[in-house]
Amino acid sequence: MFSKKSAKYIYVINSTTSYIQMESPKMKSKPPNSLTPADILSLIKEDNIRFIDLQFTDLPGKLQHVTIPSRELNEDSFSAGVPKLDGSSIRGFVEIHESDLLLVPDPTTYAVLPWYSEEIKTARLLCDVYRGFGTGRLLWDPRAIAQKAEAELNKLGYTTSYWGPEVEFFVFDKVAWDTLAPYRGQSYSIESREAAWSCSGYPIRFKEGYYPAPPQDTLMVFRSECVRVLEDYFGVKCDAHHHEVATAGQCEIDILYNTLTKTADNVVTYKYVIKNVAVQHNMVATMMPKPIFSDNASGMHVHMSIWRDGVNLFYDEKDEYAELSQLARYYIGGLLEHAEALSAITAPTTNSYRRLVPGYEAPVYVGWSKSNRSAAVRIPIYEKGSKSAAKKRIEYRPPDPSANPYLCFAALLAAGIDGIKKKIEIGDPLDENIYKLTPERRRELGVRELPGNLKEAIEALKSDSEFLKPIFPEEAIERIIEIELKEYFEVSMRPHPHEFYLYFDI
Repeated sequence: MFSKKSAKYIYVINSTTSYIQMESPKMKSKPPNSLTPADILSLIKEDNIRFIDLQFTDLPGKLQHVTIPSRELNEDSFSAGVPKLDGSSIRGFVEIHESDLLLVPDPTTYAVLPWYSEEIKTARLLCDVYRGFGTGRLLWDPRAIAQKAEAELNKLGYTTSYWGPEVEFFVFDKVAWDTLAPYRGQSYSIESREAAWSCSGYPIRFKEGYYPAPPQDTLMVFRSECVRVLEDYFGVKCDAHHHEVATAGQCEIDILYNTLTKTADNVVTYKYVIKNVAVQHNMVATMMPKPIFSDNASGMHVHMSIWRDGVNLFYDEKDEYAELSQLARYYIGGLLEHAEALSAITAPTTNSYRRLVPGYEAPVYVGWSKSNRSAAVRIPIYEKGSKSAAKKRIEYRPPDPSANPYLCFAALLAAGIDGIKKKIEIGDPLDENIYKLTPERRRELGVRELPGNLKEAIEALKSDSEFLKPIFPEEAIERIIEIELKEYFEVSMRPHPHEFYLYFDI
């Protein structure tokens, strides 16, 4: 796979497709967040775009799309919307008797999609979802909830918040499963040239996948291609990529921080790009947190900070422990206070709780500390002093990449705001490996555990959802609970293959 760049075009050739992206002078001369509908219509003509892919996520976070000929898009589309959505067919949206919804494209999300030929050249636009007949926004559109979270922060007198997620994922050579014949039995299989169970090459042993060099790391070229596509086509800047701890193709690509909704947009784009580039490499990528038994799972550690007029309000040079402000401590207080309820949104699948167990670097215990990766809240301390004030942030470690980023970030901000409003104290930090503390010592320190399964998380959300309600409409919370309970019972009522090993001889 290689690319050749001239003054006006980027030519990209690989084993499965060829495509050309025009570098628009207009795109270069204006920041993406200032592009207007008129600018986008000009770009569509200039880039010879044949189709427009209108994209959005359902409530759980899966990317959805509808494709229209570019001639169908006009300036009114960016205000009145495109009437192409049956909302009753989208998880968590509306019932059949209220199904007519509209997609309103966001001009700042325009990007030429690199996996289509010139004959069907396609650009994407992320969309907001509106109800039909002029009745306004669908309030539980995930992007609407993220935007409301930012508005709520502004109402309190803060300028913005910045978000930097670390999204981990697996890339396999092949995955197969059989669950559609439940009476016959269920199974799955994973193939990876890197896997500890591989019989050729340089397999990566369990828990020894962090930073190995090629040829043992077989995915360096794949990750570099993902970064190139993210940066060149979607404007999503990355600052590093590497192999992660687990065997069999666990990866991480770090994207630069941005504002809340924009970062959620970038995570949606990130997942989309990784899966499509994997297909081009004849592989398959997954954001499923725990596909491999007895090894680390994929997390989405979320870094966050609050700013006013260009000043990071989480930094305080007078704090000797971690240069952490009182505002940041109250914010952490909110995160810890609501950690169990947050789990239903930040770890929203049954598989999430295969990850949240001791021994695999996942944060099982509710506590905070600097540098400590066994705590739910970690304060990174790579640098010290006023020169690093802009980098002062909180890292919340329980989320995983199965979470809808719009809902995840909004819920974390809601919890932090609640902590600020109520001035919730966080107590002493836990500056030791919490995994190694005895149960008695954890009880003595008042260390709580995160829910052990999705149903426990749902029950926590049911009893502790008031902190979300300034941002999350009641309908959103109810629909999240309904969807997750359905999935929990779908899994819990099926026999597990390992149960045959444990119980068949009873």
